Amino acid sequence: MDQILAFAPYILVIGIFYFLIIRPQSQKRKAEKEFTESLKVGAKVVTTSGIHGKVNQINEEKGTLVIETGAGKITFERAAVSAELSKKINEPKSDKK
Repeated sequence: MDQILAFAPYILVIGIFYFLIIRPQSQKRKAEKEFTESLKVGAKVVTTSGIHGKVNQINEEKGTLVIETGAGKITFERAAVSAELSKKINEPKSDKK
């Protein structure tokens, strides 16, 4: 019985790590994967480097997409897209006072 109680703090710490660090990270990774897979041609997006453009072409095999910007067409990895502006424009704004 004493040995089980000696391991209780370690088990508690592992449980805290799981619920505060590991689980939220896996949920975030899953949401990011769903976001990148839901991108469609014609969507206005922003990349992680801050480049704004419109998705012109998607290559499923390579995992890349071609974004048309003011300077021309650039090929990016799907993971490089951080936000879709098309959806943000259509969302209602909340009243913050």
